[in-house]
Amino acid sequence: MDIKEFFEQSAGKWFSQRTSHHKEFRQADNGKSTMVMETLAPENPEVIKLCQEYHIDPQLALCGTTITWDSTIVWDKTQQQQRGATLLVLIPDSDKPNEGSLLRSQGYGKKTSVVSRYSLGSDDVLTLIADDETMSSEDRIWFASPNLRMRTSILKNGDGFTQASLYSEIRLGAAPQPKKVEDTFSATRFYSQSSNG
Repeated sequence: MDIKEFFEQSAGKWFSQRTSHHKEFRQADNGKSTMVMETLAPENPEVIKLCQEYHIDPQLALCGTTITWDSTIVWDKTQQQQRGATLLVLIPDSDKPNEGSLLRSQGYGKKTSVVSRYSLGSDDVLTLIADDETMSSEDRIWFASPNLRMRTSILKNGDGFTQASLYSEIRLGAAPQPKKVEDTFSATRFYSQSSNG
């Protein structure tokens, strides 16, 4: 599997369950969410726009992916609802196509743009690493089967606070049929509506 195939296989609607442990508070929380992931062609206007925001040549983009989510988080016997959307764009290294930079629109509560690094290992495990002035994160994602994804995430800040999370993500419906990302443009309208709403 190459990096493009990994993201194409991730397209679809997913039910996600998460358990997180907060080292500083010595507490755990859990959550569940529904996610929709759609793949965008590199010439998609939203992909081009995000590249330009990062001052990166859009012709270097491999593909893009929109992610929308509706989550419920249970923390200290209270529930919190979160909804949002983000756009990811892959910029592969010229000499290592399964490694590169991951551009992200300002989703997941972030107020500043951050360029992450991605690498897809020979074991088909995707590693994402992001660092900014306040936080560093490392995520590892893999398919246990075509309709089951697993993910681990570790967050650290300058004070040493650490949060470790484990996700299991089950596809709702059949796995997508193989197709060219050039034929997939429907997510543009969905992402644009989410961003403006």
